[in-house]
Amino acid sequence: MEGLVKMDIAAFRCMKTGALSLTAILAACASGQQVAVGPVSPAISPGMGQEGYSQTPAVDHAVRAGDELRVTVFREEALSLESVIVSADGTISLPLVGPYQAAGKTMAQIETEIEAILGERYLLRPDVAVNILDYGSHLVTVEGQVTEPGVFQFAPGTRLSGGISLANGLTRVADRRDVAVFRQTAEGLQVARFDYAAVSAGRMIDPVLQPGDRIVVGTDGLAQFYQDALRAVPVLGIFTNAGI
Repeated sequence: MEGLVKMDIAAFRCMKTGALSLTAILAACASGQQVAVGPVSPAISPGMGQEGYSQTPAVDHAVRAGDELRVTVFREEALSLESVIVSADGTISLPLVGPYQAAGKTMAQIETEIEAILGERYLLRPDVAVNILDYGSHLVTVEGQVTEPGVFQFAPGTRLSGGISLANGLTRVADRRDVAVFRQTAEGLQVARFDYAAVSAGRMIDPVLQPGDRIVVGTDGLAQFYQDALRAVPVLGIFTNAGI
């Protein structure tokens, strides 16, 4: 029993020393973070798979399945829709027109096409306005070392930093240097890695999210070990408190 106690005391001293060293290391890392002031030119890192990720929000939003629209045909209330959700196959159903393929088109394109259909069949110089009421298609999954992992709805133009904020930020053991964004494209699954510390400092692009993106934040092994060591200290402290 005496040998076991001595071993625990030695382990405690080792962990205590290690915890102090880790504290110094982590403090040094935190203090080294520098944020640029003034105009910045964030870099795109091809080696991290970032070529297909843009920092510029799209000017025109293309309608997707799940979006909620309002379609107004001026002076024709019976042909207007206060609310219609784009179905899974990308269509909406319009009075007199029937199923209409809306997904993949901008609101301006939809307005022009509906005006053309109504003008050919029913109305003289129809005037149509299409507005989006809810971006139901804009969902991002945020998981890994974030405070509240989950699936969140976001507004067009939201960036990686905004997606992480939706999950209430990073945990204490998150590896800010290892954040991955998974994206399904026409060519297949695309994955890019981002150094979130560099993103926060303006040295790396803060990419604009796309519907269906998945953000995964990795674990800092050093920070995890530090947390495990601190959890073990009270247990080992029992032997020291016993006066051994």
